[in-house]
Amino acid sequence: MSLSLKTLSKDVSAGLVVFLVALPLCLGIALASNAPLMSGILSGIVGGLVVALLSGSHTSVSGPAAGLTAIVFTQIAALGSFQTFLVAVVIAGALQLVFGALRGGFIAAFFPSSVIKGLLAAIGIILILKQFPHAIGHDPDPVGEMSFRQPDGSTTFGEFIQSLLSFQTGAMVVGLASLALLIVWDKTRLKKLLVPAPLVAVLLGIGLNYLLRKIGGVWTIETSHLVQIPVPENVAGFLSVLNFPDLSQGLNLNILKAAVAIAIVASLETLLNLEAVDKLDPRRRVSPPNRELMAQGTGNIIAGLIGGLPVTSVIVRSSVNINAGAATKLSAFIHGALLFLSVIFLPQLLNQIPLAALAAILLTTGFKLASPALFKKMWREGRSQFLPFITTIVAIVATDLLIGIVIGLAVSLVFILHSNFRRPLRRVMEHHIGGDVLRIELANQVSFLNRATLANTFDHVPNGSQVLLDARQTDYIDPDILDQIQDFRDATASARNLRVSMVGFKKHYAAIDDHVQYVDVATRDIQSVLTPASVLRLLKEGNRRFVSGERLSRDLMRQVDETSKAQFPMAVVLSCMDSRTSTELIFDLGLGDIFSVRVGGNVASESALASLEYACAVAGAKLVVVLGHTRCGAVGAAVDLHQKGGDPCAVTGCAHIQALTDYLEKAIEIDLAQNREKPASREILVDRVARQNVRTTMDSVRERSSTVRSLVERGQVAIVGGLYDVRSGKVEFMEDTFQYAHGSEHMIDSPSEKPLEPMIDLHL
Repeated sequence: MSLSLKTLSKDVSAGLVVFLVALPLCLGIALASNAPLMSGILSGIVGGLVVALLSGSHTSVSGPAAGLTAIVFTQIAALGSFQTFLVAVVIAGALQLVFGALRGGFIAAFFPSSVIKGLLAAIGIILILKQFPHAIGHDPDPVGEMSFRQPDGSTTFGEFIQSLLSFQTGAMVVGLASLALLIVWDKTRLKKLLVPAPLVAVLLGIGLNYLLRKIGGVWTIETSHLVQIPVPENVAGFLSVLNFPDLSQGLNLNILKAAVAIAIVASLETLLNLEAVDKLDPRRRVSPPNRELMAQGTGNIIAGLIGGLPVTSVIVRSSVNINAGAATKLSAFIHGALLFLSVIFLPQLLNQIPLAALAAILLTTGFKLASPALFKKMWREGRSQFLPFITTIVAIVATDLLIGIVIGLAVSLVFILHSNFRRPLRRVMEHHIGGDVLRIELANQVSFLNRATLANTFDHVPNGSQVLLDARQTDYIDPDILDQIQDFRDATASARNLRVSMVGFKKHYAAIDDHVQYVDVATRDIQSVLTPASVLRLLKEGNRRFVSGERLSRDLMRQVDETSKAQFPMAVVLSCMDSRTSTELIFDLGLGDIFSVRVGGNVASESALASLEYACAVAGAKLVVVLGHTRCGAVGAAVDLHQKGGDPCAVTGCAHIQALTDYLEKAIEIDLAQNREKPASREILVDRVARQNVRTTMDSVRERSSTVRSLVERGQVAIVGGLYDVRSGKVEFMEDTFQYAHGSEHMIDSPSEKPLEPMIDLHL
């Protein structure tokens, strides 16, 4: 445990506040458990001095837990004596050590966040319901008692209502004054003081108790409404109240049963509380669950050996610790040290603290845990989050923590199963160069419950289709589903002329291997049947996928292998060298699909013309795309030089830039001649010139390249211009520039060339 001067003051003040709250809680839990009062204090001391040192959590506070009172009460009665019960506590601690060593803390990861948030809110509501009676002097049940059905036969709601009719005047004055102080403190400059507000509330309670005793009558706060610590005369007197385990009982079956029950419940409660506390931690630190189990196990062994109750991580004290500003686990250690010192040296002073003042502290903690903002947030997240959340709250308030958590988990599981049953797969129709492929993407978990949905999907696959079963995101597939998939691949596919490809299937799935049959690259056969219009439609569809985030699923290494021997690109794109205009990405293309010619300002230089001619005349590309883009740096530089004048080489420091600026100058002059009005901004002018430069480059290609011009006139190749918007990712094709077949102009989506259907994205 490292010490830091930066956090020391926060940890000291937080430890003091937690100590004040923990003191009556330790006593109350011991009383509710029918155990010696000092056993609760001892557990609080062990939780602070031992568990805090060994734990990896920075904010968790351990001690006797309200969630174990029923088990402790029952087991003490069943085993016949408290000393025999202590043997079970020691064994339970040993079991927790083993559980932690075997890394059993992994189960903490399986608690849904909606349930954990429900746990926090439920604890907040329980604090409000349970502490309000104590705040106004109605104290029939122990302070640490948290169950719905109380030892006196009443219930939480019944006691709350009864407290409105039966209260103690002096205690109510202290409770309301302390609560008002805490509320005002948080909303004014007082919160900047180094003294923690809960400590001031306790001191106020002690002072009011003294004044009200002087007034006398109904204003006097009775002893039952004050902290009641056993008062040992000295350290020897403190040691005399210790209880030790009765080892003469041996390891009989009843003790082992009690130990197992304590170990399981204490471990689960610790893991739940640890997960909840980490969510409250403003620094979002993550506590190691296995280390926590071993720390709790060590704490329970020591607690059992000296006469303490079982210890766990406790959400109430941990919440108070965080709200008090604790930075490290030093605060939990300080709280344990103060518990030890106080019961020896300051019991008379502590017994002057009204329970109403401490109840006010817990009431404010409860309001923070069950804030209306949390309920609104969970409501906005939808019923799959809100229903488990609210169910957990109701179940915990009406039963106890563990039963409520189990019910909340059950409701969450129903939603998970429902979602998995309704959405075991995602069906997407992908338009590849070689044809349409129906990709069936399996969910993360595919169980036997999904057989009907998967069978229905297989039944509706059109005959003669290409099908890709994608299991790359799947962690588990039920054996029944594997048999169904194998039958579809081996029997159904051949009967219905289906070509079934499979990717992502794990090696341990017997008799099912990855195998891809569909064509995912441009081949000679595909290139030969493509027309300029169909290529253009493939580019438009690819850009639509790029913008929408629905990019095709590609096996790039397979494409590397397929294109290693030859290339048959369908188009050649003359674009700018700008780093934001990677053509393969913005058109969602694979390896070997296009030639990409990139030069600053997408100008028709000699080398660019040579590349275009080779792509079309030798490699067989069917479409030439001249692609400009908005906010073009080359065009912007040319515009600035045009407006300001000067030698381009001298201004830019680039020795060869003159050729580029001279080329772009023509586009600038044409634009200014066509648009007499001054543009509203430089950006508009640059984008306008970039668009004109596309047309100028297309004219230059036609005029200077007899090879490309001849191919266009024979209808073998088309040429089209486009402008890429670097802000939206969209490519705007200039339909009036799409030319082929003896120079005639055709609409991109002419009736003779039916456009591709949009990608189907169905969740089943």
